[in-house]
Amino acid sequence: MGGSTPAARLQRLFEGRRLTPTQRRIAHSLVRGAADAPFLSSVELAELAGVSQPSVTRFAVALGFDGYPALRKHLRETGPADADRDTGEETYAYNAYQQAVHAEIENLRRLSDLLADPAPLERAGRLLADSTPLPVLGLRAASSQARGFGYFAAKVHPDVRVLDEGGSMLQDRIESARRAGARVLLCFALPRHPRETLDALGYARDQGLTTVTVADSVFAPVAALSDLLIPAPVGTGLAFDTACAPMLLGRVLLESMCDGLPQAQARLESFDARAAARGLFVE
Repeated sequence: MGGSTPAARLQRLFEGRRLTPTQRRIAHSLVRGAADAPFLSSVELAELAGVSQPSVTRFAVALGFDGYPALRKHLRETGPADADRDTGEETYAYNAYQQAVHAEIENLRRLSDLLADPAPLERAGRLLADSTPLPVLGLRAASSQARGFGYFAAKVHPDVRVLDEGGSMLQDRIESARRAGARVLLCFALPRHPRETLDALGYARDQGLTTVTVADSVFAPVAALSDLLIPAPVGTGLAFDTACAPMLLGRVLLESMCDGLPQAQARLESFDARAAARGLFVE
């Protein structure tokens, strides 16, 4: 039902585009005012989105148009925008925020389809379980993914080392993990991909580590530096990427790793006993 509405048509126009945060603000302004979008001048749209007029022009070019007039012409030619504008009634099922949620649900469906073949995930789990210590890399946008994985992995794995800060010490920490016996480095890589992430992956491979990567796409810049890459799409419907699918893939990867750790259940039970004794949790 919402698939033929003005907002839905606009949303499809933006899907899969790698837009800057400024360009996403413009996109959101168009979606929120979908009925009026075909009638806005570039100056009016810039004021609505709180950006400069040249930013609107660059936005149109990023969508594949020659300029904003060509984008506006396209919007006027697709769908009954005039009727929507005249009635003033709400003509779509989902607002811009709901559209982002539904897009993320679709990303989770795509991840589910990918996991229909569990072989890559099972291989990754065995590799991670077999590496002590286990360095887990995630910089900038991916740092929360690395920390989340590391937090839970430390309950079942004897030595997890989260590498979530760049700088000159990063290679030192990778080298230290390798000297301590690490065989694998797990990397979370999300847009926008920091150059330091690529450098760290390259250095890890130079040190003889196998690189297992969770990335947004098999075409991500980190692909060439990953021995095993498992993709999980990110959402691009808001001003900043949403990473529900990569987060869930990280938890599924944890499950697979636990299958390869004979002492995983015993370690979990030991942690629970210590947590109860210390009164860590209120529930």
